[in-house]
Amino acid sequence: MRFSSRTAWNTEESDLARAHRLRREAGLSIADLTASNPTRCGFTYPADLLAPLTAPAALDYDPQPRGHLRARQAVAAYYASHGVSLDPSQILLTTSTSEAYSFLFRLLCDPGADVLVPHPGYPLFDFLAALDDVRLVPFPLVFDHGWQIDPEALRRAITPRTRAIVVIHPNNPTGHFTKAWEAAELARLCREFDLALIVDEVFLDYPLAALNGHDFEPALSSSKGAVTAETSLRPSGPEGRLSEPANLGPVPTFAAGLDGVPVFVVSGLSKIAGLPQMKAAWIVSTGPDRNQAAKQIMDRLEVIADTFLSMNAPIQCALPAWLDSRSVMQRQIRARVAANLSTLDRALLQLPAIQRLPVEGGWYAVLRIPALQPDEQTVLDLLDRGLWLHPGYFFGLPASGWLVLSLLAPEAEFTRGAALLVEEIGNSE
Repeated sequence: MRFSSRTAWNTEESDLARAHRLRREAGLSIADLTASNPTRCGFTYPADLLAPLTAPAALDYDPQPRGHLRARQAVAAYYASHGVSLDPSQILLTTSTSEAYSFLFRLLCDPGADVLVPHPGYPLFDFLAALDDVRLVPFPLVFDHGWQIDPEALRRAITPRTRAIVVIHPNNPTGHFTKAWEAAELARLCREFDLALIVDEVFLDYPLAALNGHDFEPALSSSKGAVTAETSLRPSGPEGRLSEPANLGPVPTFAAGLDGVPVFVVSGLSKIAGLPQMKAAWIVSTGPDRNQAAKQIMDRLEVIADTFLSMNAPIQCALPAWLDSRSVMQRQIRARVAANLSTLDRALLQLPAIQRLPVEGGWYAVLRIPALQPDEQTVLDLLDRGLWLHPGYFFGLPASGWLVLSLLAPEAEFTRGAALLVEEIGNSE
């Protein structure tokens, strides 16, 4: 039997996955610091969460390729809370951000076209690109007193095959928010080379106040109609300790657009409302302007969506209620992330050899560790002690000297994991 070359992946179980499976099957304890599924991290969901699924309108099959108007209006209201006014006609619903990416790759790229993606970054893109016959080209986020885009490296990555640049705002796993100067550079490159900008904002609602002994405050900055994030720092709490998280307001979104650039923002309920199982996401199109070109963009996206009609009626009926109640989950997640980050920093005071890099948003942390052996072996050694976390190379970091962990685990489990991490790395020095 012949198969498509686009699915010629190595699906064999990796050494890490096998070791993790065997430990679980043996019934041995594991402090899981890779946990990123809110539904399995001990949060309390509203008792009536599923009630909106029983709306009578959910029984009516009314296929709308862009999604039901009321659901798109709810998404527009979400962006209004971030200070951006959108027309529902700019919004197209999808079942996931993965599907949103796939629609955009098909909209923008012929087979063999290039899409530039940030490294470090989330590894899912590789599979999406292969399925849509798109070639991914990495561009680096560099670390120099914080993560940032390297504009010249990004420019060098652009070729005549390039069709789009992907930005994660904030990045996963580095937690880096795109700053005003970076947005200006991205806009300049997109205009110069006639490129689209795809911005993933799934973690937008999770800024972190604590930033390496300071508090992080996103500051609104407008440039040619574009709103992006800048960083202002204020002193930490007494004796250099991390101060308590501030009550941060809405973080700027790329849904405001960039002058002369076709910008596509993707997001969804998975992170915004802690509901990955409900499979509801969207694309916001913000340009390049509101004339015929903008209409052509949405018309083409509508044809793609109409080909699949993947959104179901009950989820669309429930989406307004779930978005409206998102603060219930967001408060819990923010509190958990802040508590675990503080726990991690306190534990690392015992071992200066591990550096926790600054993180501005999201729910991951990147650790710099002594590069004494491949990180895969370090993770296996930690698993033997009952701790499970990611080697940095999963996200495009070098093969030695980097670990990535989630800040979403229940606090007792996270505390145990942080202690195991310090003990094991300390013993290996």
